Amino acid sequence: MTTNQAAWFHIKGGPFTVGEAPMPQLAGDEVLIRSHAIAFNPADVAVWKSGLFTTSWPATVGCDVAGVIAAVGHSATNFRVGDRVLAVPNWSAEDRVNKGSGQLYCAAFEGLTTKLPDTVGFTDGCVLPLALCTAASSLFQKANLGLPLPGLDLTASKTEAKVLLVWGGSSSVGSCAIQMARAAGFIVATTCGARNFDYCKDLGAAYVFDYTSSTVVEDIINQLEGKESAGVFTAIISAESITKSAEIAHRLPGNKHVATVIPPMGSSQVPSALPEDVQISFCWSTHVKDDEVGPPLFEWITEALAKGVLRCKPTPEIVGRGLEAVQQAVERMEKGVSATKLVVEIQ
Repeated sequence: MTTNQAAWFHIKGGPFTVGEAPMPQLAGDEVLIRSHAIAFNPADVAVWKSGLFTTSWPATVGCDVAGVIAAVGHSATNFRVGDRVLAVPNWSAEDRVNKGSGQLYCAAFEGLTTKLPDTVGFTDGCVLPLALCTAASSLFQKANLGLPLPGLDLTASKTEAKVLLVWGGSSSVGSCAIQMARAAGFIVATTCGARNFDYCKDLGAAYVFDYTSSTVVEDIINQLEGKESAGVFTAIISAESITKSAEIAHRLPGNKHVATVIPPMGSSQVPSALPEDVQISFCWSTHVKDDEVGPPLFEWITEALAKGVLRCKPTPEIVGRGLEAVQQAVERMEKGVSATKLVVEIQ
């Protein structure tokens, strides 16, 4: 009989211990994934330290997973046992204590799961799911920027294209946003630290600016003069990034809209003194499964990975192997990373 194990923490901010875990019982629209690699995000630190999405303990972390389908729910028709996949685990199952990917087997909605091409390894693939969903929510949902979905042709002329500014392009979400916006036909401008200029250009950014510069707003306005804005997406959460993004959206011609990675319940994090003509919107990453964005997006991911239109960025850094390494991964994540994604391999 197959058994499950998880990396549990028993109190907020407490140590992780590896122990037995219940096997997730699938709802009809879920799949069971045997984890092979899991990646870590700032949200995992919030789950661990603050109890985000957590109502009882012990609990697990993990918002990204790549692995193999071990079972499918009765209404999940797009996958078969043995399929290689990447996914965002189902964090909304209130009756499930082990929700995260920090375990041998985790459950995910079919609509937040996609097949992984044979040419892409689990360690690479696991860096994408949550960041892709977050960026897609902000870029493509009608309530946010409402941009057209990405395609598979990166050679089409961008001469008449509008410019999308991504604030924080070297972050996980920013890296996905740059790639998807370029695949959707937009000229991409982005901000990052000076050491990550080449990284962002390699992802497809046409213009890169140092966010630490005291003149960054003027630099962006001057460089993009005469170009129409498709909007601004701030891929990191800070009052400064939102304030500067709003100022840029206000001054550029075009779409005066700043999409953020802030969930709706975090609206208090938005500064109050912003230009009146600038719209601020919020995102909830996993809601893409229920709207017009999710199905075509997850089909695109598989094809785009196979064709090299989408790459597994930021580059994974293997923190360790086995569930015992989850502790080290979240501690490293708490200190912050740049242009890299922390990964634990689970064999």
